[in-house]
Amino acid sequence: MTNQQPDFIAVIDFGGQYAHLIAKRVRHLGVLALIFSPMATKEELALARGVIFSGGPESVMGEGQVPFNRDLLFLEQPLLGLCYGHQLMAHLYGGRVELLDHGEYGKTALRRTPGGDNPLLRGVDAETEVWMSHGDTVLAPPPGFHTLASTPLCPVAAMGHRELPRFGLQFHPEVSDTPQGTLMLANFLALTGAGKGWSMETFVAEAIADCRRQAGERNVLMFLSGGVDSTVAFALLTQALGAERVKGLLIDNGFLRRDEARDIQARYARQGWHQVELLDASHRFLAALEGIADPEEKRKAVGEMFLEVREDWLAANNLDPAQWLLGQGTLYPDIIESGGSHHARVIKSHHNRVERIEEMLAAGLVVEPLRDLYKDEVRSLGETLGLPEEIVWRHPFPGPGLSINVLCATGEETFPESEQTTVGLQALMAGSPYRATLLPVRSVGVQGDSRTYSPPVALQGPLDWTLLEETSTRITNTLRAVNRVVTLLAPETLPPLAPRRAYCTAQRLELLREADHLTTAALEAAGLMGEIFQLLVILLPLSTGGSGDSLVLRPVVSEDVMTARFARLPWNLLEALTPRLMSLPGIDAVFYDVTHKPPATFGWE
Repeated sequence: MTNQQPDFIAVIDFGGQYAHLIAKRVRHLGVLALIFSPMATKEELALARGVIFSGGPESVMGEGQVPFNRDLLFLEQPLLGLCYGHQLMAHLYGGRVELLDHGEYGKTALRRTPGGDNPLLRGVDAETEVWMSHGDTVLAPPPGFHTLASTPLCPVAAMGHRELPRFGLQFHPEVSDTPQGTLMLANFLALTGAGKGWSMETFVAEAIADCRRQAGERNVLMFLSGGVDSTVAFALLTQALGAERVKGLLIDNGFLRRDEARDIQARYARQGWHQVELLDASHRFLAALEGIADPEEKRKAVGEMFLEVREDWLAANNLDPAQWLLGQGTLYPDIIESGGSHHARVIKSHHNRVERIEEMLAAGLVVEPLRDLYKDEVRSLGETLGLPEEIVWRHPFPGPGLSINVLCATGEETFPESEQTTVGLQALMAGSPYRATLLPVRSVGVQGDSRTYSPPVALQGPLDWTLLEETSTRITNTLRAVNRVVTLLAPETLPPLAPRRAYCTAQRLELLREADHLTTAALEAAGLMGEIFQLLVILLPLSTGGSGDSLVLRPVVSEDVMTARFARLPWNLLEALTPRLMSLPGIDAVFYDVTHKPPATFGWE
C-alpha cells in the first residue's frame, strides 16, 4: 500500500527475510513505513523521518556486498542498521567485520555495556533475550561509535554514534522473539519525531480501494483452501466488489486433512457465502505428483495443476479468462521465501509463485489484497471485517496441504556432506548426555537469510525440554551444515534407518492423514490447540526394512511465520500419543522437532 503522507519511516530492503517485518512493526507502533531499494536516492528519502537498513542474505565483505547508494550513510535523518544493515554500517564507517567459523541462530542473551547508555536502549534491561541469525560478525565499532551491548558470540551486538543519531543492532528487534525489541524500535521512532497515522482501519479502506481499482469491471475467481489467508482475502474482495462478482473455488486436491472439505463448506455456509463451489480434482493432483521426489518440483507441479483446474473450470462454464482475475490469499512471507524481494534468496518456492502465476502478475491478472501483510495482521484484519473466531484463529493450512508434509525419495540419494559433519558432531557432543546421529534425509532451513538444505541431527537421551533446546541451539550455532535437530520419541533406541524409494501417493497421504488426526485429537483433548500456532506432522521416507516410514511431530509457537519456537508439549501427552502413532501400519520411528526458526523452517520441504 502506498500513502504519500509526509510522516513515514523508510526501510531499505537488502533482501532480508525480515525486511517487511520491520515495516510491520513500525506500522504496529502507528507510523507508516515504506520500502525502498538500496539504490534509493537522498531525494527519494527527503521526506522520511528516519531510515532503517534491513538484514540481508549476503556478506558485507568483498564481492558479496549488495549494490548500495553510499550517500544514504550520510543522511541527516536518524539511521538504524539491523543485522546486515548493522554490519554494513560498521564496515563502511571503518569498523572491523569478519565472517567467523561459526554462526549465531535463535535466541541468545544480550548484555548492555556498562556506561553504554544510549536513547536507543532507554528502558531496556541490563540483560535481555534477543533473536539472532547471522554469519558476519562486528568485532570492533567504527570511529565515533561505541559498543552498547554484546552477546556471547558477538562482541558488538549493538552500537551507537557518540554524537549523531546513527545506530546498529546485530540482532532482530522486529521479531516477536526479541521481547524488548518493540521498545527499541519505539525508542528509535521517538528520536525521529514521526507522527502516527496508520491503523488497520486505514489499511482496510486503502485495500478496498486498491481491489476496486485493479478489478475495474472484471470479476475475481478466488482459490480457497479454508485457511485464514484465503478466507480473509475472499471476505475482503467480496466486501470490495460484491458477492455477485467474486466466485470461490474450493478444490479438493487430495491433500486435505480428514473431513476437511465438509468442514470448510459448512463454515462458509454459516457466513452466507453461497458463491463457493467445491470441486474434486484429487485424481488430477495425485497424477501430477507421480514419480516426483524433489520438493521444489512438487510445489511447482501443485501450483501448475491449480492453474490447469482453473482454466478448465472457466472453459466448462463458458467464462472469459480475461474477465476473471485470479484471487489469491498470498502473504508477504510467501513472497519473501520465494525470493520475491530483489536481493532476497529463495528459501522455498510457493505454489502461488510458479512461473505462470508470475507472468499473470506481470500482466495484472492476479489480485492479492493481503500481499503486504503477515499472519497476525491477517487475523486482525479478519476481526475488523467481522469474521468469526473459527475462521480467524484457525491453524494455518497451505494450498498444497499434506503433500508438502510427505517427504519423498528416489532411494538413490547420497549425502556427501554427512561424513565431515559427523566428525564435527562427535567432537561437539563429547561429554553430552545425548547420542547424536545424522539422519539420511534433507530438510530445508533458513540461516543468515539464506536457504540451506541438509541432513538433520537426531538426539537420543533425556527428554528434558530445556536441555534439548540448549543442545539443539549449540549444534546449529556450531555446525553451519546443520539446520535442524530432532529428538527420538520411539522406539527406545534409534534403529538403523535408510532412505527408501517413496513418492506422494494416496496410500502415504492416508497414513499421514491418520497420524495428523491422532495428533490433532490428542492436542484438542488436552486443550492445547489454541496455545500453538501450527501443528505439522511430517512423514519421512526413512525405513528399517525398506518399506516403512518415520514420523516427525512439529508443533510450533509463532506470531507471524517469520520466526518460531518449537512448542513444549506435556511429556505425559507425548507418552500416551507415541504408542498410538507407532501402531500405525508401516511406522518405524517417531521423532519430535526441537529446532527454532531460524535456523529451521516450519516444514521440512
